Amino acid sequence: MKKILFATSEAVPFIKTGGLADVAGTLPKYFDKKKYDVRVMLPKYMCMKQEWKDKLKYKTHFYLELAWRSQYAGVLEMELDGVTFYFIDNEYYFGGGAPYGNIHEDIEKFAFFSRAVLSALPLIDFRPDIIHCHDWQTGLIPIYLDNFRYGGEFYRGIKTIMTIHNLKFQGVWDKKTVQDITGLPDYYFAPDKMEAYKDANYLKGGIVYADKVTTVSNTYAEEIKTTFYGEHLDGLMNARSNCLSGIVNGIDYEEYNPQTDKMIAKTYSADTFRKFKKKNKTALQEELGLEVDERKMLIGIVSRLTDQKGFDLIAYVMDEMCQDDIQLVVLGTGEERYENMFRHFAWKYQGKVSANIYYSEEMSHKIYAACDAFLMPSLFEPCGLSQLMSLRYGTVPIVRETGGLKDTVEAYNEFEKTGTGFSFSNYNAHEMLGIVRYAERIYYDKKRDWNKIAERGMKKDFSWKNSAKQYEALYEEM
Repeated sequence: MKKILFATSEAVPFIKTGGLADVAGTLPKYFDKKKYDVRVMLPKYMCMKQEWKDKLKYKTHFYLELAWRSQYAGVLEMELDGVTFYFIDNEYYFGGGAPYGNIHEDIEKFAFFSRAVLSALPLIDFRPDIIHCHDWQTGLIPIYLDNFRYGGEFYRGIKTIMTIHNLKFQGVWDKKTVQDITGLPDYYFAPDKMEAYKDANYLKGGIVYADKVTTVSNTYAEEIKTTFYGEHLDGLMNARSNCLSGIVNGIDYEEYNPQTDKMIAKTYSADTFRKFKKKNKTALQEELGLEVDERKMLIGIVSRLTDQKGFDLIAYVMDEMCQDDIQLVVLGTGEERYENMFRHFAWKYQGKVSANIYYSEEMSHKIYAACDAFLMPSLFEPCGLSQLMSLRYGTVPIVRETGGLKDTVEAYNEFEKTGTGFSFSNYNAHEMLGIVRYAERIYYDKKRDWNKIAERGMKKDFSWKNSAKQYEALYEEM
């Protein structure tokens, strides 16, 4: 029986700000329970829903010497879907209305958390073979582990994996402060270890000291070795490339299932979508005040409204796109200028554009089920989950060939009749518009081909089972 500990700053259903929570919370239950004992450790945030806090049981507590101060650390636990979750409790660090705050506070908070994860292990009587660390918030764990090894037999031989969900976030702060907070010796603050450009960098330290480094798609694993995607760590990524691999995220196929989805107007399957999918379209058109017409091509966007997601491209050609015979529905929040841009176009093209500047799980399901196509022109995308959800619902993705989008959406080939979506390669607004118009042409003039694209997408398997198998292979290799 191999023992694995996931160390993470967030996990569904307890606390979520992004895709990291989906991986950390959902993936563990898909491992083969006969061979793997996978547990998860995360902070106990005050801002978690009360219903979860009520279910936690006290396990133990201890005091942690963090540099020059002593801090209380409680350990609480609960079981969910056969997986044990541990919560590190400290109100000083994990109070507040959100899991993350100012970076200088987060730097100290996650130094405490990383240290507490390792210190708790002997007390809860769980000695993992592998600690699987996620993102910069747990980047100190491989370093502390290296430091602890000199101190005790318990920690010797524990291996670590560092998974990068988005290389843009690295946990960077000035070296002197980090030294003071972490209590780590000077030795670790050298340019070949934690130091990057005169600052201390948590993620860099984690990458240097982890036994294996993974990221959330094959293409992104290649991209981050280049200057454009490497976020100033491309040199390190090349240096560690023999230990670097990509494993695509999955989605929960029970939660995202058009055959059983309670949130959508009419359920359907790969066999019945030609008949029933449009019922979802007309229901959504009615609800959002779009012109009700089941033949109109409806394009959906569910996203954070940020530069990373390619909204500057959309802004540039939005007027041109709205001259076409399409409708567009947007759901999400983000940068003010993009929120206002979509509000403006919804006002200018009433009945054609619907801007929903908020986030709702239910509305997202309705959009995945109702739309014909889904637009995702990201500048970079480590993995991306929205395109997987659209494929699942027979909504044809139109994406830029980057990161996980390139790995999961196969471009339509008119002559060989293959592919599950449409894609363009250069980050260019008119190249995007060209591919959107090509998709429109197939939708209106070659409806049978269009339905085949959707059907092939629905038959793909991007469930967590797939990802879990690849992680199991990685664990075995170690």
